[in-house]
Amino acid sequence: MNAVHTPVAQDERTKLGIRPGDTVRVHQKVVEKGKTRLQVFEGLVLAVKHGTEAGATFTVRATMSGIGVEKIFPLYSPVIDKIEITRRSKVRRAKLYFIREKVAREVRRQLRNMRMVNLSTTDFKEEEKPEEIADEVDAAVDAPEEVVVEVDTVPEGDTDEVTPEEVAAEESREEKKNEEA
Repeated sequence: MNAVHTPVAQDERTKLGIRPGDTVRVHQKVVEKGKTRLQVFEGLVLAVKHGTEAGATFTVRATMSGIGVEKIFPLYSPVIDKIEITRRSKVRRAKLYFIREKVAREVRRQLRNMRMVNLSTTDFKEEEKPEEIADEVDAAVDAPEEVVVEVDTVPEGDTDEVTPEEVAAEESREEKKNEEA
């Protein structure tokens, strides 16, 4: 039988026992302008294929800048300097591909909530004067004598009007109740 010489510590990677549901940190060697540096990719293991044989691979998914990124790493690649398992979760599936749709649903729900809050500066503009007051003001401008206009004001805090923020908060509460039901 021929012996295979490789720079990779195969026994260490075999004993590591990467499983779906693990959160791993993969230190990958990257060559830029003649220099080698380590680049860390940390994410959730979605799948492990081909067990621990020579062609074994594992898929890692991470969210970077709000975008889901998946990388497929060969288990025994010499480009990988080190693999660390940071967290181990109990999962009941061998392949966690459903995580892709789950994350997409959560993002869509967040966008839906963001769309509901539709505020602008026109929402906070002062209310226009009723026609009667406007007529009295016009008459006061035309007449040289003084005209006193009395306007009933409501003290702050006693308004019965609902602000746009309160409407948005109430709608989000109702959506959460509907999702739970």
